[in-house]
Amino acid sequence: MQRRDFLAKATVGAAAAATLAACGKSEAPAAPSAAPAAPAAPAVHGALPEVKWRLTSSFPKSLDTIYGGAEVLANRLRAMTGGKFDIRVFPGGEIVPGLQALDAVQQGTVEVCHTCSYYYVGKDKTFGFGTSVPFGMNARQMNAWLYYGGGQELLDEFYGGYNVRSFAGGNTGVQMGGWWRKTVETLDDLKGIKMRIAGLGGAVFSELGVVPQQIAGGDIYPALEKGTIDAAEWVGPYDDEKLGFYKVAKNYYYPGWWEPGPVIHFFVNKAEWDKLPKEYQEAFQAAAYESNVTMMAKYDHQNPIALSKLLQSGVKLQKFSDPILAAAYKSAQQLYADESAKNPAFKKVYTAYDKYRRTQNAWFSVAENRMDTFLQSQS
Repeated sequence: MQRRDFLAKATVGAAAAATLAACGKSEAPAAPSAAPAAPAAPAVHGALPEVKWRLTSSFPKSLDTIYGGAEVLANRLRAMTGGKFDIRVFPGGEIVPGLQALDAVQQGTVEVCHTCSYYYVGKDKTFGFGTSVPFGMNARQMNAWLYYGGGQELLDEFYGGYNVRSFAGGNTGVQMGGWWRKTVETLDDLKGIKMRIAGLGGAVFSELGVVPQQIAGGDIYPALEKGTIDAAEWVGPYDDEKLGFYKVAKNYYYPGWWEPGPVIHFFVNKAEWDKLPKEYQEAFQAAAYESNVTMMAKYDHQNPIALSKLLQSGVKLQKFSDPILAAAYKSAQQLYADESAKNPAFKKVYTAYDKYRRTQNAWFSVAENRMDTFLQSQS
């Protein structure tokens, strides 16, 4: 696999310095008055009540890492509370379909769910920011924004209108660009392609001629196998190998520009959250932190191994061409401008998000980029 340093080496340092200098004068987000530390596991005493909740996941149990994020939460809560705070985890489809997990929490059918915020952009495109938006922030940058950069407060204000509280509960890292039956090199090659794609990426791709389809994870393979869709994206090599996409589509594209750092969320019914003793709220937050960190670490461990196996089975690794990436980027910027003009909630979150993204990218383009590109060139 050939790698190229697509950043102009001679200008990266100067451009980044200029951006960071400008941010330091007027754009850098205000430092929080007190850095939010990951909550320590509280000591829960015998006088506290027994609480039994149900959690509906958007994911099938076979996807042990993304589905497993909910099990990390439930297991840690039982361990920290001596079994008194017990959350039973249900795979997508057992209580409600995977893409209705948030609705079940809103309506009080279950107390909590584990899902992707961007599955619900049909309600409001602002839901996209909770997970990932095209050409947005990577996993580390998202954590910085949520925990230190004011992102959590912005999202909580928005989610409050939907009767839920939110907690980051995992990340997959930048995703792959999906499985395609045929190669796509030009913009004309995209026209008429029916693709399973989630979030705002579908809206961006639709401007390039792709016909987006929203399909839950467990239903993607049969749709791709039967030819109902021509392409499908999910997460990355580890999950994709488990789902068997390589058996029916051999072209594996990268990068998933619509998902550079997607967060998986726990959404909790507000009324049920308010009923919890303070000790249980603290325990829940500590367990969610653990789920968020360990999911990313597990994917980083598993994806290289799975990709090697996929390549050995005949999968063809393909890069999205520069013209496709450029057109998608332009389409994304137009979407953000159009939605901001008509949706005050979207504009409020996007304005803060984009400012933070620019600052983060300027920093990452200095030491991080130089280190990464040099080491990759030595492989």
